[in-house]
Amino acid sequence: MTNATAMLTALGDPTRQAIFERLTDGPLAVGQLADVLPVSRPAVSQHLKVLKDVGLVTDRQDGTRRLYSVDPDGLAALRAHLDGFWERSLAAFQQHANQDREKQDHDRDN
Repeated sequence: MTNATAMLTALGDPTRQAIFERLTDGPLAVGQLADVLPVSRPAVSQHLKVLKDVGLVTDRQDGTRRLYSVDPDGLAALRAHLDGFWERSLAAFQQHANQDREKQDHDRDN
């Protein structure tokens, strides 16, 4: 499994999506996330561990608590993967459209 695939798999969980989206607004502690989500603090911690393990989230100590934030390097890697997907898809679409156009031109000329 590539790292980007692992990231997409991790974001396949709605709770992890919600956590990740909240973190795009800035660093938050586990308690702050748990206060706005329908899951417990231990559950938020487990989801953060998954996101951290795949490289989407980073953490730092801030006094007696840990603040979690989106890892810009991980997000860049995920974006590069998705950009590659779209580039390949659009190239395939263009090739198909060109083939259709050539067929129509050929049929019209005959």
